Amino acid sequence: MSEQHYIQLRDLRDPLVVMAFSGWNDAGSAATQAVEHLGDEFDAELAFELDPDDYYDFQVNRPQVSRPEPTEQEIAWPTTSIEVAHLSTRDLVLISGPEPNMRWRQFARTLVSMMRSWDSPQVVMLGALLADTPHTRPIPVSGTANDIQQAEELGLELSTYEGPTGITGVIQAACAEAGISVVSLWAAVPHYVSHAPSPKATLALLNRVEDFLGRSLDLRELPELSRAWERGVDELASEDSEIAEYIATLERQQDETELPEASGDAIAAEFQRYLRRRGE
Repeated sequence: MSEQHYIQLRDLRDPLVVMAFSGWNDAGSAATQAVEHLGDEFDAELAFELDPDDYYDFQVNRPQVSRPEPTEQEIAWPTTSIEVAHLSTRDLVLISGPEPNMRWRQFARTLVSMMRSWDSPQVVMLGALLADTPHTRPIPVSGTANDIQQAEELGLELSTYEGPTGITGVIQAACAEAGISVVSLWAAVPHYVSHAPSPKATLALLNRVEDFLGRSLDLRELPELSRAWERGVDELASEDSEIAEYIATLERQQDETELPEASGDAIAAEFQRYLRRRGE
C-alpha cells in the first residue's frame, strides 16, 4: 500500500462505510451496482485491494483476460476493493467485491480490524434478495440494525433473521463483537425477473442511502432505466396469461398489506426524510 493510500485510510473524517458483495447476497446485482454508482458519483479512489489468493477459488470466480493491445494480455483477478471519496463534511468508504469462497472468518476479521482503526465509523451493508413482490410497485427495502440505540434512533427493527447466511451476516456478527454498529438495507427483487441488472432495485437502495449521506444523489439515468426495465417486464408478462395473473395477485396482496402505511405518520416520516436529504 502506498503512503498516499495509507493516509487516506488513517485520516478519515466521520467515515460512512457502505459495502456490498456480489453473489448470494446480491439479487439482480442491485447492491453492488448501488456501490458502483456511489463510487462513480463521488470519484472514489482505490485505496487498496485484498490479496485474492487468500479468499477466492479461481475455479469458481475466474480471473478475466483482456487485451489492451493485440500483443498484450492483462489478467484482472477477483478481489475485494476498498475505495475512498472525500465529501464536503465527511468521507465515504466503499467496500465491494465478489463474496469470498474461503476463509470467511479471516476475511471478516481483516475488514473489522481496518474499521476499528477509524473513529466510530457508520457502517451500512447493502444486499438484495429474491421475493414475492410485483415489479410494478415500488421495490421494498427493509432496514435493520444490530444495535438497540441505533435502531431506535433510525426507526429500524433489530435483526431477527435465523438461518443460512452469506458473508454479509458474518461481517455483521464480527462487527457486533467489535462494538461496531451496522445498518443493513435489503432490496426485494421480484423473483420472476431476477436476472441482472435490476435498476429499479438499485434505485431503491440508493434512495435509502441518501438518508445516511444527508444529501440527494445524482441518480443520472437510473430513473429512466428503471422505467424501461418495468416496461420490458410488462411486455414479457403480456405474452403469458399465467404470469400476468400471478403479477396481478402479487399487486393485490401488496396493496392490501401496505394500505395502513398511507397514514399521516408515514407521510410525515417521509417528509422528514426529504428535509434531511436537503439538509434543512
